[in-house]
Amino acid sequence: MGTTEDLQQDWRKFRIVKHTINQYIKTDMMKTNRLKKSLLTITTVSVFIILLSSCANKEVVDQCLTGYKYSFLGGLWHGIIAPVDFIISLFRDDVTVYAQNNNGAWYALGFLIGSGGWGFLGGKGARRRRKDR
Repeated sequence: MGTTEDLQQDWRKFRIVKHTINQYIKTDMMKTNRLKKSLLTITTVSVFIILLSSCANKEVVDQCLTGYKYSFLGGLWHGIIAPVDFIISLFRDDVTVYAQNNNGAWYALGFLIGSGGWGFLGGKGARRRRKDR
């Protein structure tokens, strides 16, 4: 058996370890509570947005869908001129950035490439390489 001093030292070490474990548990519980509050907030906002959007009026776009259907090349061109279209669409109601009368995924791919969405048109040209001196 140890002396009284040894027992007191062991008791102090035990109390320090116990205190450290308790602090860790409290911190972990605080993080869990914050996560739960964040998740609850995100869920509440999402449900609120879904409820509000379900009340939105539906527009009839049959008039827009007559005539020429834009394909990949049309999407590419519309993507290239998208910044100009956006600025003009702020001032005029008859100009849109994205053509409603399109053939779907091919138009969307052309628009994405044309607008630089994947960096195809300018990634290498905009970057300069330094030469070793």
